[in-house]
Amino acid sequence: MPYDKGEAVLLTWPVTPADVPGAVYQVYASAGKDWVKAAELPAASSLASEVELPFWAWKRDAALHAFQAEMPALFPGFKPGDGYSFKVKYVNGKTSLESAEAKVAPKANFFNLNRVNNFVLLVTIIVVFFWTVSHAKRKGLFIRRIAGLDAIDEAIGRATEMGRPIFYSTGIGSMSMVPTIASTSILAEVAKKVATYDTQLKVPHFDPIVMTVSKEIVKQAYTEVNRLDSYRDDINFFVTQDQFSFAASVDGMIHREKPAACFFIGHFMAESLLLAEVGATTGAIQIAGTEQESQLPFFFTSCDYTLIGEELYAAGAYLSKEPMLQSTLKVQDFGKAFVMVAVAAGSVLVLAGTIYKWDTMLYVVKHLFKGY
Repeated sequence: MPYDKGEAVLLTWPVTPADVPGAVYQVYASAGKDWVKAAELPAASSLASEVELPFWAWKRDAALHAFQAEMPALFPGFKPGDGYSFKVKYVNGKTSLESAEAKVAPKANFFNLNRVNNFVLLVTIIVVFFWTVSHAKRKGLFIRRIAGLDAIDEAIGRATEMGRPIFYSTGIGSMSMVPTIASTSILAEVAKKVATYDTQLKVPHFDPIVMTVSKEIVKQAYTEVNRLDSYRDDINFFVTQDQFSFAASVDGMIHREKPAACFFIGHFMAESLLLAEVGATTGAIQIAGTEQESQLPFFFTSCDYTLIGEELYAAGAYLSKEPMLQSTLKVQDFGKAFVMVAVAAGSVLVLAGTIYKWDTMLYVVKHLFKGY
């Protein structure tokens, strides 16, 4: 079988005038002495033009019969590379003809030509990625303004002027969750600005592993701006792993210390409104973001700025201006644009092909968009 891992055999033989209704082809396979009946096919069907392979990998020849034999199903002890024999028997009533034996040794193919469309797409993505990295290093990349992230400087500046602390919560998610990872990348940028202005930062944690990671992130941020002398180990501290006990404890801290700014960025559930509402009563600037759509309305009502959808995941690249991160963001945008254009163009082509009965175009579009 072309382009497979060596577990199938594709048999072909010519179409003849004797292929009339009622006639059949019987395919036999042998691993030694005994023959096994692999299939019985109507003589008028099973053509090479019906084989489900893309147009660039297989010639649709209506003058040939084709049958794909799955070797593991025929021979339980099958191993690629072993020798096998096949023969085809034509039967029409009492008339029967048998072909000569064909000996084969199935083996895996080095390159799967069926997936060349996926390979071309992969190469295109890699080329676009390295181009965007190069462009970002030379000229920078445009990323649309995100109001919630632009307000970080304002929030930290306000806290510095008022002499009040900044509270930052990564939510109740574990370190394996994408929103938590995105939140720690924002925490790194916030910590750099806090260290620069020598403002007080407090980061209560629900998960001890997230706390450990955040400690290293904040310490590294202070180091990068040469303010390691201002770093305190109690910036990050563990509260509890009970959801509402955590919310009540943080609410108490916010109520007593009246921070100038609160950041609620990460994975939040029912505690989102409990935290944001108390922060709003203290008059703090509040910036929030979560992947939980059910919690976004609570943040909208009680926070000054809310990161919506993928703004949360884009925040690290937006704040750091790191060329590699910005390039990753741009490649994702290009990929989404490509998918939208491809879906629209494919839909139009399929619709036109169906209306005007352009079978060849339908065949080509079908295989271009199919993942083998």
